[in-house]
Amino acid sequence: MTQSLASVSLESPVFSVPHQALVPVNGYPSAQVDIPQSRMFIIKKLLAAFREKHPDTPAYDASQGDGGASLPGVPHHLLERALELLKQNGTAYDPPTGTLAFRKATAEQYWQFSAEIGYNAENIAATDGGRDALLKIYQAMTALGTGRIGDVLLVSRVPWISYLWGPYGLGMNVLLAPGVEADGWEYTEEGIAASVAYCAKHGGGRRIAGMVITSPDNPTGRTLSMDRQIALAQKAFSLGIPFVLFDWIYHQIAEGEPADINALLSAFSPADRARIIVLDGLTKSLGASNIRAAHVVASKQVVEFIASRSSHGVMPNFFGQAVAQAAYEIGFRKAAASIIEPTNASRAIVRDFIRAKGYRAVIGDGGYYAFIDCTEAIQRGNLADSVALVEYMAANFGLTAIAGSYFSEAGKNWIRFSYALPPEITAKALERFDEAMRSL
Repeated sequence: MTQSLASVSLESPVFSVPHQALVPVNGYPSAQVDIPQSRMFIIKKLLAAFREKHPDTPAYDASQGDGGASLPGVPHHLLERALELLKQNGTAYDPPTGTLAFRKATAEQYWQFSAEIGYNAENIAATDGGRDALLKIYQAMTALGTGRIGDVLLVSRVPWISYLWGPYGLGMNVLLAPGVEADGWEYTEEGIAASVAYCAKHGGGRRIAGMVITSPDNPTGRTLSMDRQIALAQKAFSLGIPFVLFDWIYHQIAEGEPADINALLSAFSPADRARIIVLDGLTKSLGASNIRAAHVVASKQVVEFIASRSSHGVMPNFFGQAVAQAAYEIGFRKAAASIIEPTNASRAIVRDFIRAKGYRAVIGDGGYYAFIDCTEAIQRGNLADSVALVEYMAANFGLTAIAGSYFSEAGKNWIRFSYALPPEITAKALERFDEAMRSL
Protein backbone atom coordinates (compact mmCIF):
# COMPACT_ATOMS: atom_id res chain seq x y z
CA MET A 1 0.00 0.00 0.00
CA THR A 2 1.28 3.47 -0.89
CA GLN A 3 1.51 5.86 2.01
CA SER A 4 0.35 9.42 1.34
CA LEU A 5 3.07 12.02 1.59
CA ALA A 6 1.02 14.04 4.03
CA SER A 7 0.92 11.14 6.51
CA VAL A 8 4.72 10.75 6.73
CA SER A 9 6.40 12.23 9.77
CA LEU A 10 8.37 15.39 9.11
CA GLU A 11 11.23 13.71 10.97
CA SER A 12 11.48 11.04 8.27
CA PRO A 13 12.85 11.45 4.72
CA VAL A 14 10.21 11.07 2.03
CA PHE A 15 10.34 10.81 -1.75
CA SER A 16 8.67 13.65 -3.66
CA VAL A 17 6.36 11.27 -5.56
CA PRO A 18 4.62 8.04 -4.57
CA HIS A 19 6.78 4.90 -4.70
CA GLN A 20 5.02 3.50 -7.79
CA ALA A 21 5.94 6.70 -9.65
CA LEU A 22 9.65 6.62 -8.83
CA VAL A 23 12.02 6.46 -11.81
CA PRO A 24 13.45 2.92 -11.99
CA VAL A 25 17.18 2.56 -11.53
CA ASN A 26 18.86 2.19 -14.91
CA GLY A 27 22.59 2.26 -15.45
CA TYR A 28 22.49 3.20 -19.13
CA PRO A 29 24.44 6.50 -18.73
CA SER A 30 27.51 4.59 -17.55
CA ALA A 31 27.48 2.45 -20.70
CA GLN A 32 26.92 5.20 -23.26
CA VAL A 33 29.62 6.24 -25.69
CA ASP A 34 30.92 9.78 -25.23
CA ILE A 35 28.86 12.35 -27.07
CA PRO A 36 31.15 14.43 -29.31
CA GLN A 37 30.94 18.19 -29.51
CA SER A 38 29.49 19.46 -32.77
CA ARG A 39 32.31 19.80 -35.31
CA MET A 40 30.67 22.99 -36.59
CA PHE A 41 32.42 24.87 -33.80
CA ILE A 42 35.75 23.06 -34.17
CA ILE A 43 36.21 23.25 -37.94
CA LYS A 44 36.40 27.04 -37.94
CA LYS A 45 39.78 26.76 -36.23
CA LEU A 46 41.15 25.17 -39.41
CA LEU A 47 40.26 28.26 -41.43
CA ALA A 48 41.70 30.57 -38.80
CA ALA A 49 45.05 28.77 -39.07
CA PHE A 50 45.11 29.27 -42.86
CA ARG A 51 44.32 32.98 -42.51
CA GLU A 52 47.13 33.39 -40.02
CA LYS A 53 49.63 31.81 -42.44
CA HIS A 54 48.21 33.48 -45.58
CA PRO A 55 46.88 36.89 -44.49
CA ASP A 56 46.72 38.20 -48.08
CA THR A 57 44.85 35.22 -49.56
CA PRO A 58 41.04 35.16 -49.44
CA ALA A 59 39.61 32.19 -47.51
CA TYR A 60 36.13 30.76 -47.87
CA ASP A 61 33.86 29.17 -45.30
CA ALA A 62 31.46 26.75 -46.97
CA SER A 63 30.80 24.97 -43.68
CA GLN A 64 28.29 27.54 -42.51
CA GLY A 65 24.96 26.48 -41.09
CA ASP A 66 24.36 30.05 -40.00
CA GLY A 67 23.01 32.64 -42.42
CA GLY A 68 23.45 35.29 -39.76
CA ALA A 69 27.21 34.79 -40.00
CA SER A 70 27.61 34.51 -43.76
CA LEU A 71 24.64 36.61 -44.96
CA PRO A 72 23.17 39.86 -43.59
CA GLY A 73 21.10 38.14 -40.91
CA VAL A 74 18.02 39.71 -39.34
CA PRO A 75 17.35 43.18 -40.79
CA HIS A 76 17.85 45.91 -38.21
CA HIS A 77 14.35 47.30 -38.61
CA LEU A 78 12.95 43.96 -37.41
CA LEU A 79 15.28 43.99 -34.39
CA GLU A 80 14.17 47.54 -33.59
CA ARG A 81 10.50 46.59 -33.87
CA ALA A 82 11.15 43.55 -31.66
CA LEU A 83 12.76 45.80 -29.06
CA GLU A 84 9.63 47.95 -29.01
CA LEU A 85 7.52 44.84 -28.45
CA LEU A 86 9.87 43.79 -25.65
CA LYS A 87 9.49 47.20 -23.99
CA GLN A 88 5.71 46.85 -24.19
CA ASN A 89 5.75 43.31 -22.86
CA GLY A 90 8.11 43.95 -19.98
CA THR A 91 10.67 41.59 -18.51
CA ALA A 92 8.54 39.40 -16.24
CA TYR A 93 8.09 35.67 -16.82
CA ASP A 94 6.02 34.73 -19.85
CA PRO A 95 4.04 31.47 -20.24
CA PRO A 96 6.23 28.37 -20.78
CA THR A 97 4.99 27.91 -24.35
CA GLY A 98 5.23 31.57 -25.34
CA THR A 99 2.97 34.57 -25.14
CA LEU A 100 -0.58 34.37 -26.47
CA ALA A 101 0.22 37.18 -28.91
CA PHE A 102 3.08 35.15 -30.42
CA ARG A 103 1.08 31.95 -30.58
CA LYS A 104 -1.90 33.70 -32.21
CA ALA A 105 0.34 35.48 -34.73
CA THR A 106 2.06 32.20 -35.60
CA ALA A 107 -1.24 30.37 -36.02
CA GLU A 108 -3.11 33.10 -37.88
CA GLN A 109 -0.52 35.20 -39.73
CA TYR A 110 2.28 32.73 -40.37
CA TRP A 111 0.64 29.33 -40.85
CA GLN A 112 -2.89 30.58 -41.57
CA PHE A 113 -4.54 27.40 -40.30
CA SER A 114 -7.72 26.56 -42.19
CA ALA A 115 -10.93 26.30 -40.19
CA GLU A 116 -11.41 22.69 -41.29
CA ILE A 117 -8.16 21.63 -39.57
CA GLY A 118 -9.27 22.95 -36.20
CA TYR A 119 -5.81 24.13 -35.17
CA ASN A 120 -5.26 27.46 -33.42
CA ALA A 121 -2.88 29.18 -31.00
CA GLU A 122 -3.27 26.29 -28.55
CA ASN A 123 -1.44 24.07 -31.04
CA ILE A 124 1.67 26.30 -30.97
CA ALA A 125 4.53 26.11 -28.47
CA ALA A 126 7.42 28.59 -28.60
CA THR A 127 10.86 27.18 -27.78
CA ASP A 128 14.31 28.58 -27.18
CA GLY A 129 15.61 27.65 -30.61
CA GLY A 130 15.49 24.47 -32.68
CA ARG A 131 17.67 22.29 -30.45
CA ASP A 132 15.54 23.12 -27.42
CA ALA A 133 12.46 22.20 -29.44
CA LEU A 134 14.00 18.90 -30.54
CA LEU A 135 14.91 17.85 -27.01
CA LYS A 136 11.36 18.50 -25.87
CA ILE A 137 9.97 16.65 -28.88
CA TYR A 138 12.14 13.61 -28.12
CA GLN A 139 10.88 13.64 -24.54
CA ALA A 140 7.28 13.81 -25.80
CA MET A 141 7.87 10.89 -28.18
CA THR A 142 9.23 8.85 -25.28
CA ALA A 143 6.64 9.78 -22.66
CA LEU A 144 3.54 9.89 -24.86
CA GLY A 145 4.61 7.41 -27.54
CA THR A 146 6.05 4.27 -25.98
CA GLY A 147 6.43 5.43 -22.39
CA ARG A 148 9.90 3.92 -22.04
CA ILE A 149 13.53 4.96 -21.92
CA GLY A 150 15.69 3.13 -24.45
CA ASP A 151 13.28 3.06 -27.36
CA VAL A 152 14.23 4.29 -30.81
CA LEU A 153 14.24 7.36 -33.04
CA LEU A 154 14.29 6.54 -36.75
CA VAL A 155 16.33 8.89 -38.97
CA SER A 156 17.60 8.85 -42.55
CA ARG A 157 20.84 7.10 -43.48
CA VAL A 158 22.90 10.31 -43.48
CA PRO A 159 21.28 12.46 -40.80
CA TRP A 160 22.10 15.81 -39.26
CA ILE A 161 24.59 15.07 -36.50
CA SER A 162 22.39 16.43 -33.71
CA TYR A 163 19.68 13.92 -34.65
CA LEU A 164 22.19 11.30 -33.54
CA TRP A 165 23.36 12.76 -30.24
CA GLY A 166 20.46 14.87 -28.97
CA PRO A 167 18.08 11.94 -28.48
CA TYR A 168 20.88 9.62 -27.36
CA GLY A 169 21.70 11.96 -24.50
CA LEU A 170 18.06 11.73 -23.36
CA GLY A 171 18.02 7.94 -23.37
CA MET A 172 16.73 7.25 -26.88
CA ASN A 173 18.57 5.00 -29.30
CA VAL A 174 18.89 6.09 -32.93
CA LEU A 175 18.32 3.80 -35.91
CA LEU A 176 19.57 4.72 -39.40
CA ALA A 177 17.05 3.73 -42.06
CA PRO A 178 18.13 1.99 -45.26
CA GLY A 179 19.07 4.37 -48.08
CA VAL A 180 21.24 4.46 -51.18
CA GLU A 181 23.57 7.09 -52.59
CA ALA A 182 21.82 7.21 -55.97
CA ASP A 183 18.65 8.50 -54.30
CA GLY A 184 20.38 10.78 -51.82
CA TRP A 185 19.72 8.23 -49.05
CA GLU A 186 16.02 9.08 -49.21
CA TYR A 187 13.55 7.15 -47.08
CA THR A 188 11.40 4.57 -48.84
CA GLU A 189 8.29 2.81 -47.61
CA GLU A 190 10.20 -0.46 -47.84
CA GLY A 191 13.04 1.00 -45.81
CA ILE A 192 10.68 2.16 -43.06
CA ALA A 193 9.09 -1.29 -42.92
CA ALA A 194 12.55 -2.90 -42.82
CA SER A 195 13.52 -0.60 -39.93
CA VAL A 196 10.47 -1.58 -37.89
CA ALA A 197 11.14 -5.25 -38.58
CA TYR A 198 14.85 -4.89 -37.72
CA CYS A 199 14.00 -3.19 -34.44
CA ALA A 200 11.53 -5.94 -33.55
CA LYS A 201 14.04 -8.70 -34.34
CA HIS A 202 17.34 -7.22 -33.19
CA GLY A 203 16.37 -4.38 -30.88
CA GLY A 204 16.15 -6.35 -27.67
CA GLY A 205 12.49 -5.51 -27.20
CA ARG A 206 12.89 -1.88 -28.22
CA ARG A 207 10.27 -0.10 -30.30
CA ILE A 208 10.43 2.90 -32.61
CA ALA A 209 8.98 5.86 -30.70
CA GLY A 210 9.29 8.41 -33.48
CA MET A 211 10.60 9.18 -36.94
CA VAL A 212 12.13 12.38 -38.38
CA ILE A 213 11.32 13.66 -41.87
CA THR A 214 13.25 16.78 -42.84
CA SER A 215 12.94 18.72 -46.08
CA PRO A 216 15.01 20.50 -47.24
CA ASP A 217 17.45 18.11 -45.65
CA ASN A 218 20.57 18.77 -43.66
CA PRO A 219 23.21 17.64 -44.62
CA THR A 220 22.29 16.35 -48.07
CA GLY A 221 20.20 19.24 -49.39
CA ARG A 222 17.63 16.72 -50.62
CA THR A 223 14.05 17.98 -50.88
CA LEU A 224 10.84 15.98 -50.80
CA SER A 225 7.50 16.94 -52.29
CA MET A 226 4.59 17.34 -49.90
CA ASP A 227 2.95 14.25 -51.37
CA ARG A 228 6.12 12.26 -50.72
CA GLN A 229 6.38 13.46 -47.13
CA ILE A 230 2.74 12.57 -46.52
CA ALA A 231 3.17 9.09 -48.02
CA LEU A 232 6.18 8.36 -45.81
CA ALA A 233 4.36 9.48 -42.67
CA GLN A 234 1.30 7.43 -43.57
CA LYS A 235 3.52 4.37 -43.94
CA ALA A 236 5.12 5.05 -40.55
CA PHE A 237 1.74 5.34 -38.86
CA SER A 238 0.47 2.16 -40.54
CA LEU A 239 3.44 0.31 -39.02
CA GLY A 240 2.67 1.56 -35.52
CA ILE A 241 5.27 4.32 -35.17
CA PRO A 242 3.66 6.70 -32.64
CA PHE A 243 4.99 10.06 -33.83
CA VAL A 244 6.44 11.63 -36.98
CA LEU A 245 8.38 14.88 -36.72
CA PHE A 246 8.50 17.13 -39.79
CA ASP A 247 11.56 19.32 -39.37
CA TRP A 248 10.87 22.23 -41.70
CA ILE A 249 13.48 24.63 -40.35
CA TYR A 250 14.79 25.28 -43.93
CA HIS A 251 11.49 25.21 -45.82
CA GLN A 252 11.17 28.98 -46.34
CA ILE A 253 14.51 29.07 -48.19
CA ALA A 254 13.21 27.67 -51.44
CA GLU A 255 12.81 28.51 -55.09
CA GLY A 256 9.09 27.80 -54.90
CA GLU A 257 6.51 28.14 -52.15
CA PRO A 258 7.23 27.06 -48.57
CA ALA A 259 5.59 23.98 -47.09
CA ASP A 260 1.80 24.12 -46.75
CA ILE A 261 0.87 22.91 -43.28
CA ASN A 262 -2.82 22.76 -44.17
CA ALA A 263 -2.07 20.34 -47.01
CA LEU A 264 -0.08 18.20 -44.59
CA LEU A 265 -2.61 18.10 -41.77
CA SER A 266 -5.66 17.66 -43.99
CA ALA A 267 -4.14 14.47 -45.44
CA PHE A 268 -4.54 12.66 -42.10
CA SER A 269 -7.43 11.61 -39.92
CA PRO A 270 -7.83 13.54 -36.63
CA ALA A 271 -6.33 10.56 -34.78
CA ASP A 272 -3.23 10.45 -36.96
CA ARG A 273 -3.03 14.24 -37.07
CA ALA A 274 -2.44 14.14 -33.31
CA ARG A 275 0.69 12.08 -34.02
CA ILE A 276 2.24 14.77 -36.25
CA ILE A 277 4.76 17.28 -34.88
CA VAL A 278 6.12 20.15 -37.00
CA LEU A 279 9.23 22.18 -36.15
CA ASP A 280 9.94 25.58 -37.66
CA GLY A 281 11.70 28.77 -36.64
CA LEU A 282 13.84 31.75 -37.55
CA THR A 283 17.31 30.21 -37.26
CA LYS A 284 17.83 29.47 -40.95
CA SER A 285 15.26 31.47 -42.87
CA LEU A 286 15.92 34.78 -41.10
CA GLY A 287 19.58 34.22 -40.22
CA ALA A 288 18.65 34.38 -36.54
CA SER A 289 20.83 31.70 -34.97
CA ASN A 290 21.63 33.52 -31.74
CA ILE A 291 18.13 34.90 -31.31
CA ARG A 292 16.96 31.39 -30.38
CA ALA A 293 13.47 31.46 -31.82
CA ALA A 294 11.65 28.32 -32.90
CA HIS A 295 8.23 26.83 -32.40
CA VAL A 296 6.43 23.51 -32.45
CA VAL A 297 3.07 22.76 -34.05
CA ALA A 298 1.42 19.75 -32.48
CA SER A 299 -1.66 18.32 -30.78
CA LYS A 300 -2.80 20.04 -27.61
CA GLN A 301 -1.59 17.01 -25.64
CA VAL A 302 1.96 17.43 -26.96
CA VAL A 303 1.86 21.21 -26.45
CA GLU A 304 0.70 20.74 -22.84
CA PHE A 305 3.50 18.21 -22.31
CA ILE A 306 6.04 20.76 -23.60
CA ALA A 307 4.52 23.42 -21.34
CA SER A 308 4.99 21.25 -18.26
CA ARG A 309 8.61 20.48 -19.13
CA SER A 310 9.42 24.07 -20.08
CA SER A 311 8.02 25.43 -16.81
CA HIS A 312 10.71 23.46 -14.93
CA GLY A 313 13.44 23.73 -17.54
CA VAL A 314 14.14 26.03 -20.49
CA MET A 315 11.59 28.79 -21.05
CA PRO A 316 11.32 30.45 -24.49
CA ASN A 317 12.81 33.93 -24.54
CA PHE A 318 10.49 36.79 -25.43
CA PHE A 319 12.83 38.63 -27.80
CA GLY A 320 12.89 35.69 -30.22
CA GLN A 321 9.10 35.66 -30.24
CA ALA A 322 9.09 39.42 -30.82
CA VAL A 323 11.42 39.12 -33.84
CA ALA A 324 9.06 36.52 -35.29
CA GLN A 325 6.05 38.76 -34.72
CA ALA A 326 7.87 41.67 -36.35
CA ALA A 327 8.57 39.49 -39.39
CA TYR A 328 4.97 38.23 -39.55
CA GLU A 329 3.66 41.81 -39.48
CA ILE A 330 5.28 42.70 -42.79
CA GLY A 331 4.95 39.23 -44.34
CA PHE A 332 7.55 36.59 -43.63
CA ARG A 333 8.83 36.10 -47.17
CA LYS A 334 9.43 39.82 -47.47
CA ALA A 335 11.13 39.92 -44.06
CA ALA A 336 13.41 37.00 -44.97
CA ALA A 337 14.26 38.20 -48.50
CA SER A 338 17.82 39.11 -47.50
CA ILE A 339 18.45 35.42 -46.76
CA ILE A 340 16.17 33.74 -49.28
CA GLU A 341 17.14 35.69 -52.41
CA PRO A 342 20.96 35.39 -52.27
CA THR A 343 20.68 31.76 -51.22
CA ASN A 344 18.42 30.92 -54.15
CA ALA A 345 20.85 32.73 -56.47
CA SER A 346 23.78 30.79 -54.95
CA ARG A 347 21.93 27.50 -55.39
CA ALA A 348 21.63 28.17 -59.11
CA ILE A 349 25.38 28.85 -59.27
CA VAL A 350 26.14 25.60 -57.43
CA ARG A 351 23.81 23.62 -59.68
CA ASP A 352 25.47 25.05 -62.82
CA PHE A 353 28.94 24.39 -61.41
CA ILE A 354 28.16 20.76 -60.54
CA ARG A 355 26.76 20.17 -64.03
CA ALA A 356 29.61 21.94 -65.85
CA LYS A 357 32.42 20.28 -63.88
CA GLY A 358 30.88 16.82 -63.84
CA TYR A 359 30.75 16.35 -60.08
CA ARG A 360 28.16 14.08 -58.52
CA ALA A 361 26.07 15.82 -55.87
CA VAL A 362 22.73 15.93 -54.12
CA ILE A 363 21.16 19.37 -54.42
CA GLY A 364 17.47 20.08 -54.12
CA ASP A 365 15.40 23.20 -54.70
CA GLY A 366 15.51 24.46 -51.11
CA GLY A 367 17.72 24.93 -48.11
CA TYR A 368 21.37 25.85 -48.53
CA TYR A 369 23.43 22.68 -48.72
CA ALA A 370 24.89 20.62 -51.53
CA PHE A 371 26.25 17.19 -50.67
CA ILE A 372 29.17 16.50 -53.01
CA ASP A 373 30.77 13.13 -53.75
CA CYS A 374 34.56 13.42 -53.39
CA THR A 375 35.40 9.72 -53.67
CA GLU A 376 37.73 10.08 -56.66
CA ALA A 377 39.75 12.92 -55.13
CA ILE A 378 40.04 11.09 -51.81
CA GLN A 379 41.33 7.97 -53.58
CA ARG A 380 43.76 9.93 -55.78
CA GLY A 381 45.18 11.65 -52.73
CA ASN A 382 45.38 8.46 -50.67
CA LEU A 383 43.28 10.16 -48.02
CA ALA A 384 41.39 8.20 -45.39
CA ASP A 385 38.03 9.90 -45.80
CA SER A 386 36.29 13.26 -46.09
CA VAL A 387 37.64 14.40 -42.70
CA ALA A 388 41.17 14.20 -44.10
CA LEU A 389 39.99 15.92 -47.27
CA VAL A 390 38.45 18.84 -45.36
CA GLU A 391 41.64 19.25 -43.34
CA TYR A 392 43.66 19.21 -46.56
CA MET A 393 41.45 21.84 -48.21
CA ALA A 394 41.52 24.09 -45.16
CA ALA A 395 45.28 23.90 -44.66
CA ASN A 396 46.28 24.28 -48.31
CA PHE A 397 43.44 26.15 -50.02
CA GLY A 398 41.69 28.17 -47.33
CA LEU A 399 38.34 26.48 -47.87
CA THR A 400 36.28 24.70 -45.24
CA ALA A 401 33.28 22.45 -45.64
CA ILE A 402 31.75 19.79 -43.40
CA ALA A 403 32.95 16.21 -43.78
CA GLY A 404 30.24 13.70 -44.56
CA SER A 405 31.96 11.33 -42.14
CA TYR A 406 30.66 13.50 -39.31
CA PHE A 407 27.09 12.51 -40.18
CA SER A 408 27.41 8.77 -40.80
CA GLU A 409 29.63 6.11 -42.33
CA ALA A 410 27.48 6.21 -45.48
CA GLY A 411 28.65 9.77 -46.17
CA LYS A 412 32.34 9.22 -45.47
CA ASN A 413 33.47 10.23 -48.98
CA TRP A 414 31.14 13.20 -49.31
CA ILE A 415 31.24 16.77 -48.06
CA ARG A 416 28.49 19.22 -47.16
CA PHE A 417 29.07 22.46 -49.05
CA SER A 418 27.06 25.38 -47.67
CA TYR A 419 26.00 28.05 -50.15
CA ALA A 420 24.46 30.32 -47.49
CA LEU A 421 26.71 32.97 -49.00
CA PRO A 422 26.44 35.96 -51.31
CA PRO A 423 26.42 34.61 -54.89
CA GLU A 424 29.80 36.13 -55.80
CA ILE A 425 31.39 34.45 -52.75
CA THR A 426 29.72 31.14 -53.60
CA ALA A 427 31.24 31.28 -57.10
CA LYS A 428 34.74 31.95 -55.73
CA ALA A 429 34.42 29.24 -53.09
CA LEU A 430 33.46 26.75 -55.78
CA GLU A 431 36.49 27.73 -57.85
CA ARG A 432 38.68 27.13 -54.81
CA PHE A 433 37.00 23.74 -54.23
CA ASP A 434 37.65 22.72 -57.83
CA GLU A 435 41.25 23.83 -57.54
CA ALA A 436 41.67 21.69 -54.41
CA MET A 437 40.10 18.67 -56.06
CA ARG A 438 42.29 18.98 -59.16
CA SER A 439 45.39 19.30 -56.99
CA LEU A 440 44.86 15.72 -55.88
